[in-house]
Amino acid sequence: MSMISRREKGSDVSPFGRMDRLFDEWFRALPMRRPFGPDWPGEELIRIDEYREGDTQVIKAELPGIDPARDVEITATDGMLRIKAERRIEQDREDKGYTRHEIRYGSMTRTLPLPENVSESDITASYANGILEIRVPMPPEPEVKKPTTIPVSSS
Repeated sequence: MSMISRREKGSDVSPFGRMDRLFDEWFRALPMRRPFGPDWPGEELIRIDEYREGDTQVIKAELPGIDPARDVEITATDGMLRIKAERRIEQDREDKGYTRHEIRYGSMTRTLPLPENVSESDITASYANGILEIRVPMPPEPEVKKPTTIPVSSS
């Protein structure tokens, strides 16, 4: 005789999946955020999509709830692109009597390598609907020169 067990909708199938989910929830509740240094991929890391569109490298960064003119800084130097953003705390936050407060505030950063020979002055950025889009024009492919054959003379 087989036993049929009832699973709740959206629950993990394996006991390891449930354990992973419980560990993730426990870890997020800890007061420390970066136990392994500033570049540890925790929640302060800006999530991105990066892809090629023709001759342009496109980087889309998820940054909802920020003012791009005031809270975003993008720099390109030494072949690296750095995105720094800050989500500011609401002033009337203490008066609301929260039941749950999960929205993260504070600084976020992401540093990405740029392709070789990119003109840093040609990089553009725009912000719409919580998505920061950075467009990096790719340099033309270097022309591959055919080797020159040098004749050898005999004396």
